[in-house]
Amino acid sequence: MALLKTKGLIVGVVGATGMVGRELLSLLERRRFPVAELLPFSSGLRRTKVRFKGRLLAVHSADRSSLERCDAIFFVSSDAVSASLAPGLARRGIWCLDDSSAFRPAPDVPLVIPEINASSLSPDRRLVAGPNCTVTGLAVAGYPLHRLAGVRRVRLASYQAVSGAGKAALDEFLVQARALASSLKLGDGPAPIPVNKKARFLPAPIACNVIPQVGAFDSFGRSSEESKISSELNKLWGADVSVSATTVRVPVVRGHSLAVWLEFERPLSPSRARRLLAKAPGVSLFDSGYPTPLQAGGKDGVFVGRLRQGVDSRELCLWIVSDNLLKGAALNSIQTAEELLRRGWLSPRGFSV
Repeated sequence: MALLKTKGLIVGVVGATGMVGRELLSLLERRRFPVAELLPFSSGLRRTKVRFKGRLLAVHSADRSSLERCDAIFFVSSDAVSASLAPGLARRGIWCLDDSSAFRPAPDVPLVIPEINASSLSPDRRLVAGPNCTVTGLAVAGYPLHRLAGVRRVRLASYQAVSGAGKAALDEFLVQARALASSLKLGDGPAPIPVNKKARFLPAPIACNVIPQVGAFDSFGRSSEESKISSELNKLWGADVSVSATTVRVPVVRGHSLAVWLEFERPLSPSRARRLLAKAPGVSLFDSGYPTPLQAGGKDGVFVGRLRQGVDSRELCLWIVSDNLLKGAALNSIQTAEELLRRGWLSPRGFSV
């Protein structure tokens, strides 16, 4: 990808040893982001090494004095770590691109998907939030349709990969899956599936199971993930759309899938919607067939299929899949940084592009 030429940047990654952090390091290299020096940090006390451009780099605990050397910092860690470090660093002129949920609701922090609202970026606001990985696919695929016909109501069911709950949950899933595979005997008729009662990182065992809960429930019975989808979608679109969601964790390694019903203010035919999505930035449209998490895993962008009319001419149904670790997290952060480069706002401090 062609970027504005600039002197190399000192880039920090907080959470470099996590799943999203490792994806981010790979993307920085693959997309030739202008990194002169990479400073990888862990959000905890654990010390290890990561590989970048063929070199093994030591990972240290995140501390403010080391981070103050950076021109840009990618936060792919916990809400608490971002909340304690990012605001002060941003006030010092360092671009802080945060993938946690700590600042998404804040009215003075832009929540950005470059394909949708890059115009919300400003050189005066150096703390930038990235959206929840579940809302990203919906926001990118639905935005061109919303601009044309005005989405007034969204209903969706999500089918979310275990990696979205973190490495510990994914490791737990793999242990459960191996245990089930070794205990089930095919050809002997129906057998009870042994239940692993030691699930620690998800509300219930996930192998051979689905869990209709992502996050804690509030007093209305909504999970935190369901509430995030509503608030973040409206902030990204600058809209007031009613959202009804049921979020579900499924035994998939990576790739979040969404079954979506969009109700519009004005009629919109499937054929016209297909023409819009075929040229929409960041969208790959399946004219026939449909995307699956296995197909989307490890790939950039948002994949859309099964586009069809709903109950009337004001409703469309879509199936949306995107990689939660890439466009849902690491890729979106890097695309935001690339937009800052294009605008000349991200450069070595004291140097103008």
